Amino acid sequence: MKTGILGGTFNPIHQAHLQIAQDVLATCKLDRVLFIPAAQPPHKEVAGAVSFAHRLAMVQAAIADFPQFEVSDIELQRAGKSYSVDTLELLKQNDPTEEFFFIIGLDSWRDIASWKDSSRLFGLAHIVVITRPGIALQHPLEPLPVAMRQEFCYHEGLVDIPHKSGNSLLILTEKEMAVSSTDIRHRVSQGQPIRHLAPAPVVDYIERHGLFASPKL
Repeated sequence: MKTGILGGTFNPIHQAHLQIAQDVLATCKLDRVLFIPAAQPPHKEVAGAVSFAHRLAMVQAAIADFPQFEVSDIELQRAGKSYSVDTLELLKQNDPTEEFFFIIGLDSWRDIASWKDSSRLFGLAHIVVITRPGIALQHPLEPLPVAMRQEFCYHEGLVDIPHKSGNSLLILTEKEMAVSSTDIRHRVSQGQPIRHLAPAPVVDYIERHGLFASPKL
């Protein structure tokens, strides 16, 4: 089975997350995409202290109509910070035959060298980097230390770069979508509409539970 892994705080999940998942599903010919909300993000706090339960429920609501999308609470089951390498190792242990495609954005890729045991990621999954239109990666391996770059077989212009493990680094360009979780939280706090930015079930959930609203004086 070929499984895409899309992690994040999902605070809240929005249309761009779903679009990325659909595009990678089609482009990489995956069997499914597994959404994994972070329980304890290692690089940032969860804005507004929104609980894991709420964030998980919003993902469940967003993907309910997508039969090839699933959600996992694996990072809640595991104690400690939600490091991607630990999650991937546990998934691989659970099913050694499964082929994983770890989906990250360009900003995360540029910071990849600072991630815990980042060199081990490439042996656990293909890495799918989502770039934005008009942003060309002249040297896709530039964020990596020299020793790690030497583990790839790179030629200029490649968008599918083989790693010595047998996995690959894939560079995909996603169409621009003017939406972010930060913007959604801000709009909700200001009483502005968000139905064009997030799936309707997620908007309904936010309204029902009063998430992201400014405290009443």
